[in-house]
Amino acid sequence: MLYPWQREDWQRLAALRPRLPHAMLLHGQQGIGKRDLALHFAQGLLCESPLADGQPCNTCGACHWFSQGNHPDFTVVRPEALDASGEADGEAEGGAKKKAPSKIIRMEQVRALIEAVGVGTHRAGLRVVVVYPLDALQTEGANALLKTLEEPPPSTVFLLVTDRLDRVLPTILSRCRQFSVERPTAGAALDWLRSQGVADAEAQLALAGGSPLTALHAAEAEEQPMQRWLVSQLGTGAAFDALAAAEQLQKLPVPAVLGTLQRWTYDLLALCVGTGAVRYFPKEQAALARCAGATDAHRLQAFGGRLVGHRRNENHPLAARLVMESVFLDYRHLFQGSAAGR
Repeated sequence: MLYPWQREDWQRLAALRPRLPHAMLLHGQQGIGKRDLALHFAQGLLCESPLADGQPCNTCGACHWFSQGNHPDFTVVRPEALDASGEADGEAEGGAKKKAPSKIIRMEQVRALIEAVGVGTHRAGLRVVVVYPLDALQTEGANALLKTLEEPPPSTVFLLVTDRLDRVLPTILSRCRQFSVERPTAGAALDWLRSQGVADAEAQLALAGGSPLTALHAAEAEEQPMQRWLVSQLGTGAAFDALAAAEQLQKLPVPAVLGTLQRWTYDLLALCVGTGAVRYFPKEQAALARCAGATDAHRLQAFGGRLVGHRRNENHPLAARLVMESVFLDYRHLFQGSAAGR
């Protein structure tokens, strides 16, 4: 499917079809529909009767197979945790503990992909491979994929998707045609969110940094009340009870907590350097102003850098509560030693 804001992106993709590169890397902000755009383009490439603008007809045999997830010339590689059939931790038959779905693309998946593209296509046309998110590949898997991209099989198109271009190996970047997916305008994003029944769409979109799919997911997420509670606690500055907050939030996903704290820090820094532009938490302007007055830009920049370091390992922390305690104590330290914070 295409989202309303993706018409221009689609036109740019369609213009590449006459001289299609063997590998395209779709990148851009998280939550703007890059994965769905890649999947729609893949279906269009495999469609037997595409529309005039290259979109799939949704009626031919190839489109039917694609929608059922069994087209013989289409392969998708993604972490098990993103698989619709993947299950969370729980009890298996016989009372055995189930293994948590992997949040990385495992080496076995890459080997299976390389083996699959090593044989001819089943319908004498294109073979399309979609890999997302590309930054979920570990070094070994990325190097194995690189060899395939360096010597691509005939009639094969790789569509690679990432939110984090900085985490992709430079050697892979050099083998791909990079395609920047545009973020929707605020008006288009708000119209779509309201059509999905999202209450307070403007605040949700601001919190998501302008990404409508992230905003929709946040509005539907069960943990949103706890994240709102975290924001209220961050606004207390030096009075923030780091240990109590970590205990209260320990069941939340670490990426969600770090993401909220990162966005809060961005707004604090914006106020500290004098831009006055609160991007993510416009309703918390007063609390942000109080906190910004109790610290300085140098401390915030250093703290922001440490948050980036934490986010590199956010999907597999050894102890989530200890990570939260460490980060929250570090945050509270931002307001110690200043007159405004005492």
